Amino acid sequence: MLHTYFDHIRRILQQVEEREAEQINQAARRTAETIMDGGIIHLFGCGHSHILTEEVFYRAGGLVPIHPIFVEKLMLHEGAVRSSELERQNGLAEEFMHGQDIRPGEVMFVLSTSGRNPVPVDAAQIAKQKGAFTIGITSLEYSQSQPSRHVSGKHLFNSVDLVIDNYSAKGDAVLTHPDLATPFTPTSTVIGAAILNGIFAEAIPYMIERGYEPPVYLSGNIDGADDHNRRLIERYRDRIPLLS
Repeated sequence: MLHTYFDHIRRILQQVEEREAEQINQAARRTAETIMDGGIIHLFGCGHSHILTEEVFYRAGGLVPIHPIFVEKLMLHEGAVRSSELERQNGLAEEFMHGQDIRPGEVMFVLSTSGRNPVPVDAAQIAKQKGAFTIGITSLEYSQSQPSRHVSGKHLFNSVDLVIDNYSAKGDAVLTHPDLATPFTPTSTVIGAAILNGIFAEAIPYMIERGYEPPVYLSGNIDGADDHNRRLIERYRDRIPLLS
């Protein structure tokens, strides 16, 4: 099944590259322009989607002005089942989103593969109210197969300014076996990580070509990296307390 799974991943990556290129390039331009204007990039996701916000935070070869919004009760380590239940609560995002330092013109990524739960939808809507340009990474197939749990009836895909489809199947799992009723092996994290890094792979040259030096981390395991990284971190520490 290894080859079958990898074939699925290759196929989805090709779909993303071919069908989402325009959206990825738009996200890259917005990301680059936000950073060149002195802003930062915000990301939020619940459950396993929060993994993608960590993927690009404080990352060797990645951008420094990345602000992941971590809400521990919506992650997995304080109670996995409870986190799923909380993600379904309308209005819960107001508890943590209104206090976020999101400024007009900045970029906010919201990550939710099903796109149906209230917390990511509310997070996107509140970020828009603050003036952010909102980008949803989600599965249109999955979202359109399930009713929204948000009071408005909206999914993430129709609550953001820009949608990037991760082409996850309904339920996320892509493999089956004749002796198992449940499909298995998800794709959303692998593809989501590729999408985000692909956006930044476009954003960094965009900045260079306009005479702006992109704030990119060196690996802390390379000699001389500490001084390089410290200078960049000082530039953003006030906006991103998690860099302390």
